[in-house]
Amino acid sequence: MLVYLNDIRLNAVCEGPPTAPPLVLIHGLGADLTVWDGVVARLAQWRVLRVDLRGHGGSDVPPPPYTMGALIRDCERIMAHFGVAEAVVAGLGAGGLVAQGLAVKRLDLVRGLVLSNTGTRLGTPDIWQRRIATVQDGGIAAILDATLAQNLGYRWRQAATLATQSALLSQTDPAGWIGVAAAIAGSDFYQTTATLRLPTLVIAGSDDAATPPDMQRELAYLIPGAEFRLMQRSGHIASLDQPDDFASHLRGFLTRVGHL
Repeated sequence: MLVYLNDIRLNAVCEGPPTAPPLVLIHGLGADLTVWDGVVARLAQWRVLRVDLRGHGGSDVPPPPYTMGALIRDCERIMAHFGVAEAVVAGLGAGGLVAQGLAVKRLDLVRGLVLSNTGTRLGTPDIWQRRIATVQDGGIAAILDATLAQNLGYRWRQAATLATQSALLSQTDPAGWIGVAAAIAGSDFYQTTATLRLPTLVIAGSDDAATPPDMQRELAYLIPGAEFRLMQRSGHIASLDQPDDFASHLRGFLTRVGHL
C-alpha cells in the first residue's frame, strides 16, 4: 500500500498479527521489498513491516541525490504510521546502513538488529561517484552485469536467482538508484555503530563479493555480543538466495532474544 507522508509516498506492506512482536525489513540498493517474500512466508508469528526505499519499488522517486538521514527519517515515519516500536530491524546492504543509523538515532524504536550483507560503510565516495556517473551516462544497463557478478559471486551466470535479481535491478529507476547510491557514498557508521549495545545478528553470504564474509565478521566484532552466521552458497541478497536458511537464522535469533 502507498503511505502518503507530507513530502513523499512510500510503498509498504505490514503483515501478521497486529499484537505480535514487530519486525522491520529494509532492502538494499537496486531492489525492493519483494526480496523478503520467501522469508516473510516463514515468519507467521511476527508482525512484519516492509518498505520500499525512496526511489525504489512502488515508492516515489524524488530527484537525486538523497541523504542517509532522509532514508532513516523515512523509516521512522513508516514505523510511526503503522504504530511500530521496540522492533527488531533487519537491513540488507544499504538497508543495513539505514538500520544502523535508525538504531543510533532512535533506540526507542529498535530493540535488536539483524545486519545482512552490509557494513559500517560500503565502498568509498570515489567508487560511488564513478558508478553514479556510469548510470547517468548509460542507465542501469551499464552496471547490470558488474553488479550481478558482485552480488552473486564468481558463479553468477549459473546462480538460481540470476533472472530475479537481474529483473529487480533492471526495473529500478536510474534516478532512484543514483539517489540511494549518493546516500551510501556519504555514509560511514563505524564510530556510531561501535557505541551500540543491543542484541545483533550479522548474516554473511559465502559468495557475496559486494560485502565479503570477512567484512561481515569485522562488523560483528564491532558490536559487543553480536552473533555471526555464514550462509553457504549465498550471495549479497541472502534473503533471496536462501530464504529457508535466512528465516531459520532469523527465527533462532528472535527466539534467543525473547522477541516472541
